[in-house]
Amino acid sequence: MILRPLYCDQLTLDIASLKQANPKRDVLLLAEVYKEATYVKHHKKKLIFQFSAMRHFAQELKSLGYRVIYIELTDPENSGTFKSEIERIAKRLSPEKIVLTKPGEYRQLQDMLNLQETIDIPVELIEDNRFFITPNEFKDWASGHKQLLMENFYRMMRKKTGLLMENDQPIQGVWNLDKQNRKPLPKDLPNDKHLKIKPDTITQNVIDIIDDNFSDHFGQSKEFSYAVTREGAEKVFEQFLDHHLKFFGDYQDAMKEDNPFIFHSVISLYLNAGLLNPLDVCKKVERAFLDQKVPLNAAEGFIRQIIGWREFIRGIYWTYMPSYVENNAFSFNRKLPDFYWSSDTKMNCIRRVVKMTEIEAYSHHIQRLMVTGNFALLAGINPQEVHEWYLAVYADAYEWVELPNTIGMALHADGGIVGTKPYISSGAYIHRMSDFCKNCYYNVKEKFGEKACPFNSLYWNFLITHESKLKKNPRMKLPYLNLERMEKSEKERIQKQAKDFLKNIENK
Repeated sequence: MILRPLYCDQLTLDIASLKQANPKRDVLLLAEVYKEATYVKHHKKKLIFQFSAMRHFAQELKSLGYRVIYIELTDPENSGTFKSEIERIAKRLSPEKIVLTKPGEYRQLQDMLNLQETIDIPVELIEDNRFFITPNEFKDWASGHKQLLMENFYRMMRKKTGLLMENDQPIQGVWNLDKQNRKPLPKDLPNDKHLKIKPDTITQNVIDIIDDNFSDHFGQSKEFSYAVTREGAEKVFEQFLDHHLKFFGDYQDAMKEDNPFIFHSVISLYLNAGLLNPLDVCKKVERAFLDQKVPLNAAEGFIRQIIGWREFIRGIYWTYMPSYVENNAFSFNRKLPDFYWSSDTKMNCIRRVVKMTEIEAYSHHIQRLMVTGNFALLAGINPQEVHEWYLAVYADAYEWVELPNTIGMALHADGGIVGTKPYISSGAYIHRMSDFCKNCYYNVKEKFGEKACPFNSLYWNFLITHESKLKKNPRMKLPYLNLERMEKSEKERIQKQAKDFLKNIENK
């Protein structure tokens, strides 16, 4: 008998460690454990999604004839960690070996490597087969490049997968249509709503457990509507294909005050947990383009996020961990403001995105990058605190994908490993790409005074403060040319405006 434990983000029959499983002989183990729920205080809806999806997957496995041990959070014998539960069950069953798919997070991998030292049973770790490239293959690619450009990696992945390719050339002769993904929303916005899944009895029981055991965690548990099965996730994705994908290309970067999802697929939590297969969803999007149901910029923009950005970020994570988490290129140490948890701020963009996050355990990538991330970078907030916030509050956040996106992309705290420049902006970008500014206490067109948009002075103050580090960056040439045109007195006023704001940041 082989014991085959499964992590909470390995909820697929196609996972590598189940490929050779014998339903009549082997035992599968899933466990809800306090350590995984609390190493950061995960959003209530994130925990509801994970636990309910695990319970539904265990039910599916049992219906297929697998022998499953499922340990619930409130089981009196539950020891609280995944490693110790493996040890406890292995001691009881005495399997000939333990077979696992490699976990997605560094700390989990260390636990499994240590397991071999604490248990007298062979432990076999198998490469996760749900990705297009292995960590070692990424490292081989990275070793041949002085700078790791996502665009170069993405083109390689297009060739590797054959997606949107004609022989060895991209369809219509273009690799990347990112510049066509930045239109502000039209006034006559189509209003097809995203599919909501009503909680069944299993999910409702999980909601009660989360409310009882994690009442001090961030976020709302009410009106939970995410899919928790493969079938449900596929329905959500099919609705995206039919109703939203055709608009996704044009309005991928747009933001709306009362609509956290807009035309996004909202499937990252399903991909990352195993309920959807990345290649399958990409092929369906490619087919929608080939059948002339959606434009190329929609299909390419979606596929780029999956085979390009998602895979690139995972490669960065495994190439640079464990030291990557400590990166702090600008030596920032300001505490994360309380309004990242409470949404109690006069800045409407921050207030709305945090409130969306509190309700949905979700905001789309531009809201994360150019609102909460942009502000954190401009305000000099400690990167590790920001990282823990993103990891806690989003249902799709696992460290392998969240950490490089936060430390590298949003905060440029890795010094340029992920991004070739800091992704910063004044209030003008947020005004152009959203309707947040119209209901804000602050005036997006003002630099100075009580009601001046804080992003304006913080943006220019950031450029002034870090000029020695950033001015030679070719992608920062235009902002620094504009800075050079400013009078010394204006720069001094900007710095004073920013300093006064940051001094009283909690009251802003």
